Amino acid sequence: MEWNYYDTFITVAPDCPAETGTKPPDKKSGKTKPGIEFELLENHPYVYTQEELQFEVHIRHKNIPEAELAERREQIREAFFRKPQPCLRASMLPKKYGWGLHFNAKGQIAIVPVESPDYHRFVEGANGKVKLLAAMRNKKK
Repeated sequence: MEWNYYDTFITVAPDCPAETGTKPPDKKSGKTKPGIEFELLENHPYVYTQEELQFEVHIRHKNIPEAELAERREQIREAFFRKPQPCLRASMLPKKYGWGLHFNAKGQIAIVPVESPDYHRFVEGANGKVKLLAAMRNKKK
């Protein structure tokens, strides 16, 4: 089963509190999941698909050692995806921190700040046949 989006733009949630794209804060104990997502997507636009990003975030968030990954990467990946994973519409980047998510034709992701001209071009449909989806709300109506 595949979990990736193609030619899709996820807009910020209708109740997103951020007016600009904001870097998620770290905790004292280290990076949060949204912080890891942000760092990977900011430093590597259009490199990760949703599946690849989710697995890489899992590896980093759980601090899985390189030696263990080298030996058991496929088993760790299978175990991770055996459980249902929320799609990036549920990510805190578009729900809370003001980032749209653009998936290109290959399913690779880039973050787009809500205040940017690029964000508005996606929302207005100027970037061709890109499907628009809103991030999930933070609270029920």
